[in-house]
Amino acid sequence: MYRIGSGAGFSGDRADAAIAVVAEIAAAGEGGAIMFETLGERTLALGQIARGQDATRGYEPLLEDILTPILRPAHEAGITIVGNFGAANPPAAAAAIRALADRQGIAGLKIAIVTGDDLHGRMDIATAERWDGDGRLAEFSGEIVAVNAYIGARAIAEAIASGADVVVTGRVADPALALGPLVAHYGWDWNDLDRIAAGTLAGHLLECGAQVTGGYFADPGFKDVPRPAEIGFPIAEVETDGSFVITKPAGTGGLVSERTVKEQLLYEIHDPSAYLTPDVTLDISDVTVRQIGEDRVRVEGARGRAAPEKLKVTVSYHGDFFGEAEISYAGPNALNRARLAQQTIRERIALLGLDVRMRSDIFGTVSVFDADSGVMLSQFTGGPDGDYRVRFAFDGEDRKAVERAVADVNALYCCGPAGGGGVRQSVRPRVRTLSYLAPRALVTPSFFFLGEETA
Repeated sequence: MYRIGSGAGFSGDRADAAIAVVAEIAAAGEGGAIMFETLGERTLALGQIARGQDATRGYEPLLEDILTPILRPAHEAGITIVGNFGAANPPAAAAAIRALADRQGIAGLKIAIVTGDDLHGRMDIATAERWDGDGRLAEFSGEIVAVNAYIGARAIAEAIASGADVVVTGRVADPALALGPLVAHYGWDWNDLDRIAAGTLAGHLLECGAQVTGGYFADPGFKDVPRPAEIGFPIAEVETDGSFVITKPAGTGGLVSERTVKEQLLYEIHDPSAYLTPDVTLDISDVTVRQIGEDRVRVEGARGRAAPEKLKVTVSYHGDFFGEAEISYAGPNALNRARLAQQTIRERIALLGLDVRMRSDIFGTVSVFDADSGVMLSQFTGGPDGDYRVRFAFDGEDRKAVERAVADVNALYCCGPAGGGGVRQSVRPRVRTLSYLAPRALVTPSFFFLGEETA
């Protein structure tokens, strides 16, 4: 059996989540791995922007927070750390880990850096094939921030097989963070597509952290989850044939059930018979999910077919500027005062001739499901008294126009309506992304060890 756990499901996940996972795997005394999935499309673009401003940045901002408590125990227990926390700057992330190891007195830590995903300047976007999942989105014409391909698990597996204790990647397919350690441990043949599919499925169930242990599942009174503040992150116990059990550290909150596993199983799956990854086309249509004990669910039956010929590539662009501002109204007739605030700002945008788009919602009525036009809010029939917060959103190409619109919300303090309070406001540049397809020949994944030349 080989144990691989999850320490994060996105950038900004709980920084202490990995502690219990590493302790549980270490207690078994057989080594293993822990993966950190901390990279989204916009996260990567923001990393590129940060690297452009400071060559030592551009990696996961919480890197040191999440590794500080587990670097030494993982190393001592033979637990390999694999993470896409390198984001836009894996070498800088590796250097930060080396510095952390030095501060902790950890000698001989081998840190591998996976390369090959960055295609900026190497891909002709104007002639590239669009990914059909973005088919309805318009083309963008702004400055390109980042071009990154989703690469697979081979370089990760090769790095671990070469002795890596920590593997730092940029953009890789999320399940590859688990598949790489599994291939390195068991020596699975890349042509053994059912095992490659099984490892990919294990990674798919781990990639979102606590989603599979009851986090996103929780719905009080319908789907109760114990102690969510202490929720345990998942561990997959994988056998050599690719079957595995999903569980979590003993004594932690959350739960692992057939329902939590099935929810994550279907996450981002558009075709259960053909989940496309760089390593394999995964077929989950015959997968079985069976509760075999408390917080223990066996998963088996994954099938694999040849991987797609082309790789998905995310292209990030500098976009426009996005402003937000909020103000609250409470007490008698509060809803009508909130509506008047909306009307006032709408008229002010027109009077000032600001070239911005605007949306506003009144929290406490309808918001999440309403359209930009506010059609649901216009039909809201709730009483006028209550506690409401008006949220305005503006976007436009001219930063000053967006800033002026946001400032006018602040001006509602004295310009009315009556009783407004608690204004919060912000303006920030926005990044937009589109996905394309690239031929595999354009992408050459590899790795090297920190302090050494490319392998």
